[in-house]
Amino acid sequence: MNKSNIVGFVLIGLVLFGFSWYQRKQYDEQMEAQAQLDSIARVEQMAAMALDSAKRAEGLVTDGEMSGVKVMNMPAYKDSLLTEARLAEAQIVKIANEKVELEFTTRGAQPYSVKINDYMTYDSTALYLINPDMSQYNISIYAGESINTKDFAFNIHEVTDSSVVMRLPFAQGGYIEQKYWLPEGSYMLQNELSFVGMDEVIPRNVSMFDIDWSFVIPRLEKGYKNEKQYSKMNYYFAGDKKPEIAARGKDDAKSVNTRLSWFAFQQQFFSAIMTPASEFASADLGVKYYGEDDSSRNLMACSAKLRSEYTQMPGKVTLPYEFYFGPNDYRTLKSFDNKYEKIVPLGGWMVAWFSRLVIIPCFDFLGRFISNYGLVILIMTILIKLLISPLTIKSYKSTAKMQVIKPEIDKLNAKYPNEKDAMKKQQATMELYQKAGISPMGGCLPMLLQMPILFAMFRFFPASIELRQQKFLWADDLSAYDSIIDFGVNVPLLGDHLSLFALLMAVTMFFYSKMSSSQMSDDPNMAGMKFMSVWLMPIMMFFICNNLSAALSYYYLLSNIITMVMTWYIRKYVVTEEKVRADMMINASKPKKKSKWQMRLEEAQKMQEQMQKQQKRR
Repeated sequence: MNKSNIVGFVLIGLVLFGFSWYQRKQYDEQMEAQAQLDSIARVEQMAAMALDSAKRAEGLVTDGEMSGVKVMNMPAYKDSLLTEARLAEAQIVKIANEKVELEFTTRGAQPYSVKINDYMTYDSTALYLINPDMSQYNISIYAGESINTKDFAFNIHEVTDSSVVMRLPFAQGGYIEQKYWLPEGSYMLQNELSFVGMDEVIPRNVSMFDIDWSFVIPRLEKGYKNEKQYSKMNYYFAGDKKPEIAARGKDDAKSVNTRLSWFAFQQQFFSAIMTPASEFASADLGVKYYGEDDSSRNLMACSAKLRSEYTQMPGKVTLPYEFYFGPNDYRTLKSFDNKYEKIVPLGGWMVAWFSRLVIIPCFDFLGRFISNYGLVILIMTILIKLLISPLTIKSYKSTAKMQVIKPEIDKLNAKYPNEKDAMKKQQATMELYQKAGISPMGGCLPMLLQMPILFAMFRFFPASIELRQQKFLWADDLSAYDSIIDFGVNVPLLGDHLSLFALLMAVTMFFYSKMSSSQMSDDPNMAGMKFMSVWLMPIMMFFICNNLSAALSYYYLLSNIITMVMTWYIRKYVVTEEKVRADMMINASKPKKKSKWQMRLEEAQKMQEQMQKQQKRR
């Protein structure tokens, strides 16, 4: 075989490989798109079921007129016991501990409702994370014929106050068993799915089965916009630092084709989390949100299609699962040591560390001794202000020095009015700064270092379940907006109410900005910044905070007041003009060493002067 033939065969091989790879890629993309469409279809079906359930409850439709679910004729089964189970009537059984109450229906041996104890809805009714008959949990497996457990009434084998065992028998002697139990004092529901004596029923080549779980989470909080914004879907891969987030406030579906450790459908303050003992092989997840005007007052319809692995063996095959039904409490979720706490929205890595290391421990410590969370926020705000006071003082010193040299800055502006002299003015300004011991970033850097704290608070308060339904002054729920005037209609940008905390926050922000701007230069270039800080920012913050949690607006209000008091005190007793001038005289007497930046500026100025001279000669 000559060289040409070898090259020809190699090229043909590469073409075939490329074509095969392209076909496979196209196929994978099509399958992923189809999986997403299937997820959306399941979620929409669940939403339709919720609508039909609400209508039936109101007597608007009968069972035979359901809009979202087609009533199908009962199929015939090879197994006579399955036919009996299909015709049998379902029963409701309840298990509970001090944390959670769960109802199960024998139809599919599945959850029927989930009630969280020790918590109420915004209108003081029992808090159901899943309302009765608003959930569907199905095991789909091939056992000589297609089996969907949701179609069959299981037999109650054993039941106690905190556990239940249900079985679906087969004529050949085996059965499918669902065992659920609630450990004392836990939000975690334990589940064991067992296939007992099914090795003669399930073919040996069956290695997978599907779990389909769909349910509707109702609205539980006062403010729809805030609740929707903080309600989302999470899924986690083993070894990752944090879960993946999807469906944050908008309809979404995800097809996860890699092994999955757990997933969570999360309401603002409560979550449903499912975790297998071994990872899911793949998953299709979807969320569809209801509108604010939904008559059934539902928040979102959730859907999960999960592929689980099955290993055939004689006797009994048991697959453990865990279901968390409970609050999004950081410490509670962290106690499970499975990264569940990462679903609490504390912000990105730049701000989350401050919440974890400072805010949450401080909040917890104060909450042990003080029941009024308005006072807790006040004390915490004071402590934070004291913590950052060195930065604040440094910023004020820089500002005060700028105010002292302001007349000399004005002289430089008058000396170099033209744009062509900008570099000369800059160099002269830098020399003046160096003489006075002023860093150009001296006032900005401390403020930048405080930004993580500002954003951490912005994320912490709306997500803090401790503040949920806590009253303070005129606010009936610190986790939601406070309202002193309800308009009855939605006003653009404002909403349907007026928040007094947000209004007071904006007013104090205006006066603080007014106080700070008095030390700004009269340079015309600063006029825009003055307008933005004094007028624009307070107005913008008012419209933003009007629909956010009252605790957040209250914190910003306290922060503004405390900052104004600190500013007055520092200006009067700590950083006086006499002390500033004395420090500047001491600094002026010290030998000066030019910074690298200043040396580069001088070199640039010399080059500019040379270029100007050359242009004049021409």
